[in-house]
Amino acid sequence: MAQPQIVSKSEWITARKALLAKEKAATQARDALSAERRRLPMVLVEKPYVFDGPIGRVSLRELFGDHRQLIVYHFMFDPKWEEGCKSCSHFMDNSQGSVVHLAARDTAFVAVSRAPLAEIDAFKLRMGWTFPWVSSFESDFNYDFHVTLDPDRGSVEYNFAKASDLVQARKLWSDRGELPGLSVFLREEDAVFHTYSTYQRGLDLPLNTYNFLDLTPLGRQEEDGRAQAWIRHHDRYSTPVGSNTGGAR
Repeated sequence: MAQPQIVSKSEWITARKALLAKEKAATQARDALSAERRRLPMVLVEKPYVFDGPIGRVSLRELFGDHRQLIVYHFMFDPKWEEGCKSCSHFMDNSQGSVVHLAARDTAFVAVSRAPLAEIDAFKLRMGWTFPWVSSFESDFNYDFHVTLDPDRGSVEYNFAKASDLVQARKLWSDRGELPGLSVFLREEDAVFHTYSTYQRGLDLPLNTYNFLDLTPLGRQEEDGRAQAWIRHHDRYSTPVGSNTGGAR
């Protein structure tokens, strides 16, 4: 990867100001997009989804607690796997610190996976996470929200496109199996409404690892078509997560 050109300080200031104008325009465009997202219509959730949680069986409504909003991260963890997806683990490593503040804005958060609760709890303990995480193993939830693809169950769409078309275009490996996503719900009394879902690059925004790397001259350092191939579970990096390999102590 080519490094930036070496210039004088005055030339750098000129280039930086030109980029700043574009950054401000992008920020304004993002604010406008966020406002449009808030105006998106919503759909009543009529199916009675039930999950396995630490205190037993809970409904989708109960996942809200006393809050009006609920954010669900669809964490890839197939019932046959021994551990959760490394990319989803990367997502939650980035997000856990934010989750603790959501309640102050009347918003609950929960991760949902198809793995049995015992396997979820064991992996959660290994990773040192504290966010709520429930199992949808005996539920249609993953299929209905298109994060477990299975033509036999009628789940054939991902990111609002046919999974078979995405496979043909090499944007998916298979039209079967677990995939990541994030869904948002709003509660009016006991009625629950689905307001938003996002997948693939729509999950970039909460990834602060990438937000930091995007500020650097070397960027994400990923090969084309191999996004997140470098990601590991945080206890499997050769340099322990949280260690400081620089000069500061």
